[in-house]
Amino acid sequence: MASNATIFKATLQISDMDRQYYQDHTLTLARHPSETDERMMMRLLAFVLHAHEALAFGRGLSTEDEPDLWQKDLTGAIDLWIEVGQREEKSIRQACGKAKQVYLYTYGGRGADQWWEKNQTTLARLNNLTVVNLSLDGSRALAQLAQSGMRLECTIQEGQMWIANGTDNLQLALTVIKGASAPFKH
Repeated sequence: MASNATIFKATLQISDMDRQYYQDHTLTLARHPSETDERMMMRLLAFVLHAHEALAFGRGLSTEDEPDLWQKDLTGAIDLWIEVGQREEKSIRQACGKAKQVYLYTYGGRGADQWWEKNQTTLARLNNLTVVNLSLDGSRALAQLAQSGMRLECTIQEGQMWIANGTDNLQLALTVIKGASAPFKH
């Protein structure tokens, strides 16, 4: 963690009816000085979507050989590797070689669309890669929920997602733009 990182605390109440996962999590997130609230909240969103007792955040932006989040089995093998943003194609290929399943969450509107157009052909061959996009409006609305102390209720049902903080209630539409041929089982 960078010494001048901003610390955020998040209390999550997760009700994932699609996976039958109902748990509360208390997380500490370190936002690197170069990271935006939008990107940090995308990391939090990825946590919610894959919540598991073994899911952990990587060491941060300055650590190239670790993902934003990952889940290892008891032997140390990487079951799940999760990245946020428009990553380099080479680093995604490397992640797919290290982990059983890789998820990439893109956001940012036209920039994410252009990134996908550029990398689509190469990434389509990676059988253990899933690429999911959140619209620009969705990621900006999510960023508005960022507070140093967050209490969020997160509900997932039939592929739909809602996040509420007591004042605001967001419905987020995630689009799978590339699915894995062998989906990860939690």
